[in-house]
Amino acid sequence: MKSDSAKGKVYLVGGGPGDPGLITVRGAECIAAADVVVYDYLAAGRLLDHARPGCELLYVGKKGGDHILSQEKINALLVEKASRGKTVTRLKGGDPYIFGRGGEEAEVLAAAGIEFEIVPGVTSAIAAPAYAGIPLTHRRFTSSVAFITGHEDPAKKDSAIDWDCLARGIGTLVFLMGVRNLPHIVTKLTEAGKPPDTPAALVRWGTTSRQQTVTGTLANIVEQARKAGIKAPAVIVVGRVVGLRPALRWFERRPLLGKTIIVTRSRAQASDLVRRLQELGAECIQLPTIKVADPDTWQPLDDAIDGLASFQWIVFTSVNGVDFFFRRLKARGKDARALGAIKTAAIGPATAERLADFGLLTDLMPENYRAEAVVEAFAGHHVKGAKILLARAAEARAVLPEQLAAMGARVVEVPVYKTLAETPDQALLDRLFNRRPADMLTFTSSSTVTNFHRLAAGAGYNGPEAAAAVACIGPITARTAGKLGYEVSAVAETYTIDGLCREIVNFFKHRAAQAT
Repeated sequence: MKSDSAKGKVYLVGGGPGDPGLITVRGAECIAAADVVVYDYLAAGRLLDHARPGCELLYVGKKGGDHILSQEKINALLVEKASRGKTVTRLKGGDPYIFGRGGEEAEVLAAAGIEFEIVPGVTSAIAAPAYAGIPLTHRRFTSSVAFITGHEDPAKKDSAIDWDCLARGIGTLVFLMGVRNLPHIVTKLTEAGKPPDTPAALVRWGTTSRQQTVTGTLANIVEQARKAGIKAPAVIVVGRVVGLRPALRWFERRPLLGKTIIVTRSRAQASDLVRRLQELGAECIQLPTIKVADPDTWQPLDDAIDGLASFQWIVFTSVNGVDFFFRRLKARGKDARALGAIKTAAIGPATAERLADFGLLTDLMPENYRAEAVVEAFAGHHVKGAKILLARAAEARAVLPEQLAAMGARVVEVPVYKTLAETPDQALLDRLFNRRPADMLTFTSSSTVTNFHRLAAGAGYNGPEAAAAVACIGPITARTAGKLGYEVSAVAETYTIDGLCREIVNFFKHRAAQAT
């Protein structure tokens, strides 16, 4: 994406309305390619995960009148960075050309001879109402919509807004950044002839897990907003289409909406759990407490790979075990064909699915996804005298090899990876413990429990205080958490990500039912 000139290039990118999944493909590419990302308050968070290591991240504020830098200084910053040959991504909330001052920034860049590109974003003007169940146009109600700035100074002698035209000629009105001026907006519309019984809505933090919607009419929306404590950022919608919300409010029906959940799984594996929880409406705080790494030596695994023909079974206890085994198999110049007629056993469907990615079907998978269940499943097979390769973490429990050996099997246990404590993120820990407790803390293994507890204690905090409730992926993890003082509220009956999420949803449903 580098410009051919000595000067760099600036990408004015719309970061979308808040849901990180609504960033455009082009927008994500521009963040990933940037030497410098200059971002606003509403465009922060997980979008910055697209930035490459070493990218300079510059926060410039733009939060409801609380600006770290003035617009003039932001303009100068863009010119200065690009003039030094940098690729700059100016990441703005929503769309850069809809009340985002992107036009002003583009003008400055053009005047300075800086090459630039505009990358449109999903504006909150359409996204927030859509997530609230409000279509802005509808054949039965209106075929016109207008977007209006909501923060025009009410004290201005002459308004730039044609209130008469808005009140009489436009079906749906969408005001951005207008919460502070809501009484003024209502007054001007009704004075211009908009009926007081016209439906109205405010959508705060639209498209995020914090979304809050208040509805009413022009006659009472100010009082409704006051009672609900609605503050910026919020979108105001006025028009008959607001009446469709009761039937179309899809997003706010998600069972975990408004819940904050801490995910302690390793960063490499957290994506599935985070994605699933977000689909259910939760806000996730990622605090990886473990990471996986190569074993201290490859020699035991190399010896096993060289002698694969002597094994009748190979047992995989995790997705990590599969990945590290096949990575090493490839490094030794072999592939899945080297396993020949060896039968495979897997703990859990995720491990079995990963095996399938390498062209191998699982011959044995226990009903419960823990080591003891694997032993029970092997009871139905003749393993006496069989040679079994156990490829797993270096620090795994001894239950599986001991009990298989007791059944007469010859077990060769090789470490294919090791689990390490993740480097503490003091800033994240401080934010985590200095805010209200999260609604739930999740643990997906005993190592995530012990390492989270160690992180918290090392930073001067009491781990159990981080969340109001704790969920664990299985009884062994729950037992570890209990020993360390955590009161476990939910334990997955099926030891999978889906099983864990199901129990989390059930827990909050039960708690809500008790509160009513």
